[in-house]
Amino acid sequence: MNHRHYQGEVWVFAEQEDEHLSEVVLELCTKARQLADQLQVPMAAVLAGWNVRELSYRLIAHGADKVYHVHHTELEYYRTLPYARVLTTLIEKQQPQIVIFGATPLGRDLAPRIASAMRCGLTADCTDLEIGDYTDPKTKETHRNLLLQIRPAFGGNIIATIVNPERWPQMATVREGVMRLNPPDPKRSGKIIDETVQFTPADLSVQLIERHREPRKVNLKTARTIVAGGGGVGSRENFQLIRDLAAAIGGAVGASRAAVDGGFIGKEHQVGQTGTTVRPALYIAAGISGAVQHRAGMEESAKIIAINWDKEAPIFSVAHYGIVGDLNKIIPMMIKAIKERAS
Repeated sequence: MNHRHYQGEVWVFAEQEDEHLSEVVLELCTKARQLADQLQVPMAAVLAGWNVRELSYRLIAHGADKVYHVHHTELEYYRTLPYARVLTTLIEKQQPQIVIFGATPLGRDLAPRIASAMRCGLTADCTDLEIGDYTDPKTKETHRNLLLQIRPAFGGNIIATIVNPERWPQMATVREGVMRLNPPDPKRSGKIIDETVQFTPADLSVQLIERHREPRKVNLKTARTIVAGGGGVGSRENFQLIRDLAAAIGGAVGASRAAVDGGFIGKEHQVGQTGTTVRPALYIAAGISGAVQHRAGMEESAKIIAINWDKEAPIFSVAHYGIVGDLNKIIPMMIKAIKERAS
């Protein structure tokens, strides 16, 4: 889709399962509202499913001017092909300039298929989205009001800004917890637009036989206090120290990628660019060096305490309080002090 002389809307894909909106959708609504206001265009959500029209009101309260709603029995449970047909049909009809998805398993499955069908770009796992100008270094042509898609690159050693000046819509996926969630405004008004989409037999070629859903064992996003261990903890056995400190203060257990890759703890505990983004009241980082990917996932915590033997560790650059020393000695002292105060 060529974008010249073109003022399309900003869209959010309103992912829902079992008639519940994914929380990342509401976070994306906050960001999309901000982008749409900068561009002075409407912000819309695309809501597909079976008996989910009521969810439109939540989307409007969180910033949507319009909700494109598609109601069909074939959309009751997520399947890639029917959902892709919905999005591509609506994009071709309405021509939005920006479409953003949550980087959930569902969003990661759907967004690339849309990008391929629309022959447009897609930036995965963005940590920020902004509106800005871009000048092509070869042609010296300046493209105004592009979506700047910002994400760590090269293993997190640089922050890359990616633009898509030619082929639209501009599309990105965004991880849960990265964007701030504004409270809803129940007084907002918006339009619900009921759309119909024709499916082909090929769209319906995959049938859902059985569903299995496994509940999350740990919910880092809602934890008020997190104690996280890194590669410096040393072993799976030694990681018990992290669990003990978390238990003593009533917190959740987190980990860096090094700890997860080392087999000290499961991936569901991982905080950072490829894990969960968290904003607890207190974050204790023990034996975590603080690579940029990890800091991206926790640097907005209200209070950060870092424990590391290396006083040059990058984690200290974001910590409010730093303890330089051996976590094997410091953590038992902390647990002892906490238990003594509690008794």
